[in-house]
Amino acid sequence: MGALAGLLAAAGHEVRGSDGPIYPPMSDQLRQLKVPVFEGFSADNLDWGPDRVIVGNTCSKTNPEVVAAEERGLTISSMPATLHDEFLASRHSVVVAGTHGKTTTTSLLSHILITAGRDPSCFVGGVPVGHGRGWRYGEGDEFVVEGNEYDSAYFDKQSKFLHYAPRTAILTTVELDHVDIFNSLEEVRETFRKFVRLIPEDGLLIVGADSKEAIELVETEARGKVETFAVDSEGSAAVTWVARDLAINKSGRCEFELRRNGELYDRYETILIGEHNVANVAAAVAAAHSLGVNTDDIRRGVSEFAGVCRRLEVKAIAQGVTIVDDYAHHPTAVLATLRALRKRYPGRRLFVLYEPRTATSRRKTFQREYAEAFGHADVVVVSKLYDPSKIPAESRFDAERLALDLHQRGTNASYIADTDAIVEHTVKEVRPGDVVLILSTGAFDGLTDKLIYALGDAIIPAQPRDMDEVRQLLAEASLDTDDVPDENHGDFLVLRNENGIVGCVALEVYGQDGILRSLAVKKGARGAGYGWMLADTAISRAKQRGVRRCYLLTETASDFFAAKHGFRVVVRSTIAKKVAESTTFERCPENAVAMRLDL
Repeated sequence: MGALAGLLAAAGHEVRGSDGPIYPPMSDQLRQLKVPVFEGFSADNLDWGPDRVIVGNTCSKTNPEVVAAEERGLTISSMPATLHDEFLASRHSVVVAGTHGKTTTTSLLSHILITAGRDPSCFVGGVPVGHGRGWRYGEGDEFVVEGNEYDSAYFDKQSKFLHYAPRTAILTTVELDHVDIFNSLEEVRETFRKFVRLIPEDGLLIVGADSKEAIELVETEARGKVETFAVDSEGSAAVTWVARDLAINKSGRCEFELRRNGELYDRYETILIGEHNVANVAAAVAAAHSLGVNTDDIRRGVSEFAGVCRRLEVKAIAQGVTIVDDYAHHPTAVLATLRALRKRYPGRRLFVLYEPRTATSRRKTFQREYAEAFGHADVVVVSKLYDPSKIPAESRFDAERLALDLHQRGTNASYIADTDAIVEHTVKEVRPGDVVLILSTGAFDGLTDKLIYALGDAIIPAQPRDMDEVRQLLAEASLDTDDVPDENHGDFLVLRNENGIVGCVALEVYGQDGILRSLAVKKGARGAGYGWMLADTAISRAKQRGVRRCYLLTETASDFFAAKHGFRVVVRSTIAKKVAESTTFERCPENAVAMRLDL
């Protein structure tokens, strides 16, 4: 709903909203757009005289604002219906649907179109890294939307994606999920059948060939052109798009080739790892190709895509322990995520901290399947169910049993209900080199931050609230603070310990070129190796973002960067054009030395 408010405001509408407490980043985004938000629901919140009241699917007909809107004769609509009426009806609607992979595929396809200069609009159920929000209002013809099969509103129980009028569609997979609204797999099949029937005869449906359920319903329901995609498919002769020869390179990025109708189409490199993500890339490439994007722009878009928040997102490196956050909650997604991490971090111990939180994961529907999926970790800690009172006792998932089943299968597993106790247990058990994967669709009672700070000396992405401290730190080090607004927090990493932020560094990315800048350590913390740690982490981040050449400017530390990290002095005339034209290089002192590290 917040994303729809952003879209409507960007399109020129006056928008106000009501909800419970709203937190960053959505609260910050709405504030920037000057969208007032009433905390709590009241009939008085409608006194400003809106033309339309848009109701989220968590609101009931007894909501005081719903009741007031009906009494006053105001038009009431749902989020997906409004999205169609205001935006999709007049655009080329590109809908990404399926049980898994929707958010990543939608985000990547949107990024490819942006990179190609198509100026698309998009609506995503997550936050793409580098964009900072899950929506975009553009002037181009394409509108890329994540199509969710969840219901629309209390008065409209059909799936959201049935409002989206797709002309081009991606169907990734079809499985049983959202068991709070779907009583059986057959009910899931039926809503996806309806979705496929929406695609016109002159439209295109791109479907995952490895999803038996998806293929079967497409064979009976599709009216227009159908293309298929798969990863290393044995029956690839019948598959339109096939990804092959997957490998993780020294930078931790995935490389593969993609074939179309048996012929080599192109080779790709991406920050996304795991076969499930390669399938997402193949689907996005197929859609971009169908929309007329050239191969160079597609390749560049795939390479420069920075991922999605809470999708295998590295949250911190603390005491040599890598902390990763992911949204996976369905057993199929959990298994795919664990396999992907095994590829990126071979030979390293994998800890999983899991909170059953969704309507599906809090039910016993997949009790056995979760044990099979989590068996691919080295250590698993299962937390208590989030708000079990919402689930009938006879239907509840048994978190303690999951830990016991894993233990009996040979996996080191524990059930620990209390979040603070989980943090204490994890800090005692982990050692440098370990990877901790946190799986939750919510806040997990602040577990991620608690763990990061308990480990100590954590290098983490900066948040807007950190930027005042960052500017103070840079000023103390006599470094430029003019180009350090709050909205540039995404460029920065900060090192935080019990004394607060004691170090920072920034990385600007320009395609395959990057700039390392603003490396500073607080006076009282110097000599502990923090400068090296920050620079090394930023360089690793540059590699994962696909940077090939990392530049910097320094007046006094050329020997440090040469000896510790392998930078070499370069003549300024040899610097990449986008780097040379950047604010960092244009404002640099004449006596600053330019250096480059080839990655």
